[in-house]
Amino acid sequence: MALGTDYETQDCSLARALEIVGERWTMLILRETFFGVRRFTDFQQRLEISKAVLTQRLSTLVDAGVLERQPRGGRTDYVLTEAGLALWPSLHALIRWGDGRSDPVRRRRIFSHSGCGADIDEFGRCPACGSVPGPTDILVRPGPGLGAPTRTDPISIALRDERALLTPF
Repeated sequence: MALGTDYETQDCSLARALEIVGERWTMLILRETFFGVRRFTDFQQRLEISKAVLTQRLSTLVDAGVLERQPRGGRTDYVLTEAGLALWPSLHALIRWGDGRSDPVRRRRIFSHSGCGADIDEFGRCPACGSVPGPTDILVRPGPGLGAPTRTDPISIALRDERALLTPF
C-alpha cells in the first residue's frame, strides 16, 4: 500500500509544507533548479529518476506555485517562482546539515556572497558584510568533499567551476 501524501489530520504549517516538498526527489529537483537546471531531460539525466516520478513531482511543484512552466525554443523550462526562491534558506540549511553529518570540514559545495566574495556561513549569512544574500546573489563552487569528478554530462562539467545560482544551462 502506498503512503499518502497529505497530513490532513495535522493542523500544522510544517505539515502543509511537507505536502508540497516532502516527497522523495522533490528537494533534489529544487536543488537542481537552484543550480540552473530547467529542462525535463536535464533533471532526468542529473537525478537518474524515472519519467513518471519526475513528471509527478514537477506537476506538484507547478500546481503549488513553486515552479512555473515557461516555453522556450519548442521546449518547456521549469523556473522557480517567488515561492520557490523563498525555499533557498531551507535548502541551504539542509545541504549544510548534510555536510555536517558526513564530514563537516569537507563540504561538497561552497556558497559565497557574490557581492563580497566571502563564503556564507551555515545560517546563510555573509560574515564580511553581515547580510543574508538571496539566491540571486550567491555563487556556488565545488568544495573539498565533492570528490573526484565521475560524471561527464555537460551540467556536471559546468558545476566543476564556480557559477552563480539560478544561471540556466
